[in-house]
Amino acid sequence: MATLVCHMAGNLKSRFTDFLSSDGEKPWRKRDSEFVSRKVSRSELREKWNDGWDCLFASLEDLSDGNLGDRVSIRCQQLTVHEALHRSLAHVSYHVGQIVYIAKSFRGDS
Repeated sequence: MATLVCHMAGNLKSRFTDFLSSDGEKPWRKRDSEFVSRKVSRSELREKWNDGWDCLFASLEDLSDGNLGDRVSIRCQQLTVHEALHRSLAHVSYHVGQIVYIAKSFRGDS
């Protein structure tokens, strides 16, 4: 789960920092390091999780319906804001599903 949380936080921070004005894959993001096995405390994990989501929500606050047709770039691919938001929604929901699946397997049958 820590790997998924680190990956999602890195993805959200990279995609939604300067969302309308810079490529969603930032040069400072170290994507491969998000997949390195690690031991983190619950509070560290929660902080990473919140940092990613806070970045997304701050970016969304700056958007209006008028921005949905604007063009943004993710990994040099041009998308409308509408398409980029859907892409991120699909990506994040996939990983949240993985987290739920893992959590249920740890919980076991009740």
